[in-house]
This record gives sequence, C-alpha cells and structure tokens, in this order.
Amino acid sequence: GIGATILMPNSLAILGASFSGEARGRAIGIWASMGAGMAAIGPVLGGWLIDIIGWRTIFYINLPLAAGAIALGLICVQDSHDRDRPALDIPGGLLATAALGALTWGLTIGSGHAGWTLFAIIGVVTGVVLLLAFVGVERLRGARAMMPLAMFGSASFIGLTLLTLLLYGALGAVMVLVPYVLIQGGYSATQGGSALVPVAVVLALLSPLMGRLAGRMGARLPLTLGPLVVAGGFLLELRMGAKADYWTEVLPAILVISIGMSGAVAPLTNAVLGAVSNRYTGAASGFNSAVARAGGLIATALLGSVLGAKGDSLITGFHTAVMACAIACGAASACAFFLIPGRGRK
Repeated sequence: GIGATILMPNSLAILGASFSGEARGRAIGIWASMGAGMAAIGPVLGGWLIDIIGWRTIFYINLPLAAGAIALGLICVQDSHDRDRPALDIPGGLLATAALGALTWGLTIGSGHAGWTLFAIIGVVTGVVLLLAFVGVERLRGARAMMPLAMFGSASFIGLTLLTLLLYGALGAVMVLVPYVLIQGGYSATQGGSALVPVAVVLALLSPLMGRLAGRMGARLPLTLGPLVVAGGFLLELRMGAKADYWTEVLPAILVISIGMSGAVAPLTNAVLGAVSNRYTGAASGFNSAVARAGGLIATALLGSVLGAKGDSLITGFHTAVMACAIACGAASACAFFLIPGRGRK
C-alpha cells in the first residue's frame, strides 16, 4: 500500500511533465489501459497460484515485477533534479492519515448493527477535527504543503475533486457489493470475485481511445456523459435478486458501468493534470488519487448494515445502496457540466 501510494502520483506527474495536449490524453489512456489490464490478470493469476502452490506465492510474485519496474525506472525515467523542491510534509501526511482512519472507523461502526454508539460518534468527530487541523497545517506550509491550497483556486479542480469522490465512491461500493451478493446467493468465492473482471477488460480496451478523444475534444463532455452511463448501469442492478443469473442480470449492468467508467477515467486524469500549473502536477495527481481511494473507503465503511444482512434484507439494502450510487454518479455528472470549462473556455 505504501509503495503504491508513492508510485501512483509520481507516475502521473511524470506523464504530465512529459506530454501535453492530445499526446498527454493518449499517454494517460495507455497508462489507464495497462493498469486495468493488470487488474484483470492479477486476480486470475493469484487464484491459480493459490490453487496450484499455496497462498504465500501471491506475495512472492511481486518480487520479479518490482525488480522489472525498478530497472525500467532507472533506465527510462530522468530525474528532474529540482533543487527548490520542498521537504516531505510529514505533519500533513500524519494528520491526513489519522483523519481518514478515524472517519472510516467511525462510519464503519455507525453503519453496522451497533449503530451510532458513543465510539462511532467519537470516531467521526475526531476525524473531522483532524481533517480541519490538516487543512490548517497545509495553509501554514503554503507552497511546501503536500496539498497546496492554491490548487483550489481553480473551479475546474474543485469540480474534478468532487467528481472523483462521488464516482469512485460509487465504484468502490459496487466492487464490494456485487461479489458479496452473488456469494450469498450461492456462487463460489472464485465466481463472485470473477464477476467484476469485465470492468478491467473493458477499461483496458477503451481507455486509450477515450484518452485520445479527450485530448481532442476536452474533458467536459466525456466527464458529463461517463458518470451518467455508470448511473444507468447501477439502475440495471436493481434487477438483481437473491438468486441473480449472472449472464442476464449481472453482466449487462457490469458492462454498462464499465463503458461509463472507461469514458471517465482517462479524461478525468488528464483534466486533473491540466487544471493546475506545472509546479503542482505531482501534488494534484497525488491528491486526486487519494480522493479516489478515500471515496471507495468511505463508501465501503457505509455499507456495514448491508454487508451484515441476510436474505430479503440483504437484497433490499443492496437495492437502496445501488440507488444511492446512481444518484452519486448523477451528481458527479453535474459537477463536470457546471464546473469544468468546455473546449476553448477557461
């Protein structure tokens, strides 16, 4: 997790500094495609290794992959040698981590069977206080902050941040809920886990194309339409019952969600890098990645009562959750339409 946190924003910052315009959109599309492709291969490879050798091998497989990545980084990536770059913002990092942890803990307890106990309320309140303290520290650090507040002077960046939180929160919820509902309905763990493989496959195939299109037409149109398509996919999931048939009830919804996400992922990343000045591309990509992860984490924390239910109560909770996800995607689309400038408009 720490390694991925370091790699994700830096890889995007490198792309942002190395490409511009349509070429940047194409590069980000390829980046998203490769990530989605590996996400599709990973679970299948991991399951095969567990069945053939044992569960420990899924950790060893990272060693040759990491060695290859290190070699490619040393050979292909140039160091900018920026002497003016600030030191690590350790106080900001600690406060942000503690705030998100406290919020998640409180929301997880509050949405579960225990309800909003004193511990749940303390967790949420502590998280909010720590979050406010984090903003205060970032304000004091100015340009040396891990989240420079100057980035929020752009309405486009604010809109992209809200869109990311809503869209990835909804996606995080479906990643947890759909396999869980299928497993509770009689599918095996392998079948339930494989149900979402089409998401990665469709993203891998369509992201390069959407990255090129976004580079030509701008991000506003795909980021307005993409979340609406995802919302349509969530509404299709209302057809799922306790004994859902994968091919007729689950797969069509997953494919629609996948197509909508493929229309949003690459344009969103490209738009985030274009919404701030070059000096903030690393901070912007890192912050946007953190918001995406936080959205999924918070959405999962709010699913406690659904994941603890059985039978008809599980399906009722599932339908309520997917309706909420569809509404979140509609709000994400509105953020894109009203806050992100169209092509040729600043």
